[in-house]
Amino acid sequence: MEDLHTVRALVTGGTSGLGRAMAEGLVDAGARVAVTGRSEARVTAAAREIGGDTIGIAMDSRDDRSVEQGTATAWQALDGIDLLVNNAGIGMRTVNPAFMTTPQDFWEVSPDGFRDVVDTNLTGYFLVARAVVPRMLAAGTGRVVTISMNHGTMNRRGFVPYGPSRAGAEALARIIAADLAGTPVRANILLPGGATATGMLEGTSRPEALAVLSPDVMRAPIRWLASDEAADVHDERIVATEFTDWLASRRAS
Repeated sequence: MEDLHTVRALVTGGTSGLGRAMAEGLVDAGARVAVTGRSEARVTAAAREIGGDTIGIAMDSRDDRSVEQGTATAWQALDGIDLLVNNAGIGMRTVNPAFMTTPQDFWEVSPDGFRDVVDTNLTGYFLVARAVVPRMLAAGTGRVVTISMNHGTMNRRGFVPYGPSRAGAEALARIIAADLAGTPVRANILLPGGATATGMLEGTSRPEALAVLSPDVMRAPIRWLASDEAADVHDERIVATEFTDWLASRRAS
């Protein structure tokens, strides 16, 4: 396992699911981590359960004032941020609880439901990166990891607004990487590689044949992306289920 004792990480949406798994993986390797979520009670409980020196910060990634305050608090509490994991998001269940078995046509989605998902999954990524990256540039170091999903999810029938929000977030991540080219800040994309057992699927009916990944699939790649070995990795799209083979190929080249 990588030694991340010098790493300070901010994981948005770190109270459950992929964010929680990544925060735990980073802490297990020695990193100091701040996790965010909308609920003060949930972030406090999650920080306590994750252990180590984990800090819980209540932050609504949809709201620019909340993001400015939350990221400033994280920067001060950790004495800097080396790694931003842009992960906070909500899923299709918020607009269609039966999305896995009964797709809903896009014209049946309410405007408020559409806006809420896009505001969280896309605008939230922009606001958090916008708040953190200038500080990283001023410090002369930093890494941004944008959490994405399979391309098939982005254009799947019945997946408005989740699919477009994730497609937009991936496009944003690619532009972030382009804007940061030639700077000391690195930016990459990480995705699980399939449906995962998170709150987005909790309580939903789904096809029996659907394989569901554990969120723990994200632990190894996020630790590696925080490590010294990944210091020059930039504008890569890493699939967690393929990470072992991808890394072996990279090391062999």
